[in-house]
Amino acid sequence: MPRRKTKVIKIGNIYIGGNNPIAIQSMAKTKTADIEKTIAQIKNLQKAGCEILRVAVKDIYDARAIKKIRPKIKIPLVADIHFDWRLAIEAIENGADKIRLNPGNIYKQHEIEAIVAALKRQKIPLRIGVNSGSLRDLNSKRLSLSDKLVASAMDYIKTVERLKFYDMVISLKGSDVADTVSAYRKIAKLCDYPLHLGVTATGLPRQGAVKSSIAIGALLLEGIGDTIRVSLTAGPEQEVRVAKAILEALGLRHFGPEIISCPTCGRCEVDLIKIVKELESRLSVIPACRSGRDYRLSTRLPKVAVMGCVVNGPGEAKGADIGIAFGKKEGLLFKKGKAIKKISSAACVNTLLKEMERGYD
Repeated sequence: MPRRKTKVIKIGNIYIGGNNPIAIQSMAKTKTADIEKTIAQIKNLQKAGCEILRVAVKDIYDARAIKKIRPKIKIPLVADIHFDWRLAIEAIENGADKIRLNPGNIYKQHEIEAIVAALKRQKIPLRIGVNSGSLRDLNSKRLSLSDKLVASAMDYIKTVERLKFYDMVISLKGSDVADTVSAYRKIAKLCDYPLHLGVTATGLPRQGAVKSSIAIGALLLEGIGDTIRVSLTAGPEQEVRVAKAILEALGLRHFGPEIISCPTCGRCEVDLIKIVKELESRLSVIPACRSGRDYRLSTRLPKVAVMGCVVNGPGEAKGADIGIAFGKKEGLLFKKGKAIKKISSAACVNTLLKEMERGYD
């Protein structure tokens, strides 16, 4: 799908914007000054697929901890700064790869000037992160929430641009899906900076995954968005899993074979849910480049069909790269549209994995 044309911004070893892959972000949920716990959580996020990581910088101890955390991790580290502009300077000097500022609580001219001067010295970018919960009153009471988000971001962008600084990423997050989508659509027409997508304060995993998927998915389908973060009241690894699922569903990133499976009904005579869960679990620990194929860079996602009955099963299994259509206890294995052999439900997962290792051609 066509992407919105943007500037390309470098964050540590990651490039975002332009035609670069849409990057997955998350945020550590530890106290940053607790260096060991923070490093451990970041390493778990790296394994899960997080590509840019943000940490909260609440005080001087958090800012100084960045110096010890940064050498121990492999992904860019973003310092999240609120209220005290001096913490941004400290985080920059201690090795942060990007600084996030909130226009709602760091807005004085001399503070912004000092931060931008430090960013220029270290040659690192700025994220302007506007949130619906911390908007300043810009004499805009008659504006809609989405217009307030955009006005706040554009006011800050112009302030920073007057300082001859242009390495910026923009986010405008509301807790309401419609307001958030509207805000991003509007600002996409007003600037060419990369946009970091997300909905804030979405709630527990089920509700949050739905809200995030609707908003982020709608914008990505329109070519808007260069990085994403799914915000959940849950562990950060779960945020990364949902983000990967959104990108896979849209065909924008590939992290492994696509599993096609039926919802089951009274015709199904095997425990299909158990089979699919086991297959998904075992696939999650196989490197993406297994069998010489890097799925993240692939133009076509391999499809694996696991179907529970004879109605749609044979058709879906034939149409997949590898598939199985179950009847009573046994299933017929297909590869590239050809029936290969019958297998039992107990042998299904092992057989499918072996066939994947042999390749799809």
